Amino acid sequence: MPLNRCRCSRGSRGERSTLSPVTDLTERAVASRVPNLIDEKLKALSRREPLTVRPGTSLADCLALIRRTGIADSVFVTDAEGHLRGVLTERDIFGKLIGTKADLGQPVESLMVEHPFTLNVEEPIRHAIELMQTGRYRNVPLVDDDVCLVGVVRPVDILSFLAEAFPEELLNLPPRPHQQMVASEGA
Repeated sequence: MPLNRCRCSRGSRGERSTLSPVTDLTERAVASRVPNLIDEKLKALSRREPLTVRPGTSLADCLALIRRTGIADSVFVTDAEGHLRGVLTERDIFGKLIGTKADLGQPVESLMVEHPFTLNVEEPIRHAIELMQTGRYRNVPLVDDDVCLVGVVRPVDILSFLAEAFPEELLNLPPRPHQQMVASEGA
């Protein structure tokens, strides 16, 4: 059963004004707006700049770049024109490098995934969600019409986009969705 909670405050003349409660009605309204939001184009998302290296970069340099920046878990391999050639993912690193006696002097091409799945910035957000769910991708490379890498989208980018669309509804949700408050907050 959803929580019915109101936050009340005093207006400028001392009268009580009530903010809308979180109810089944607002939950349905939110759910009905989500399909329209996920049909927005990927270019509407705040996207991250990908870590990029050129072909021939050593695996050791790729790992050092990830450690040094601390902002990514994948390295994207692009040519001089910015065309995406491959990706070295965290899964590749842990599955093929950690705990082995791999030669870290090898070029990134020896472990990268060539021709990774990409999405165009003009495609809907829905496609990124589907790719993340079905293909278990955490980092989806975004390309423009010339197949140049222009960004990377992660699940947190999509969640942030959706959360920004529903600030009031999300701020009014209890920490546990089915929690019933005995007394109003601040009472």
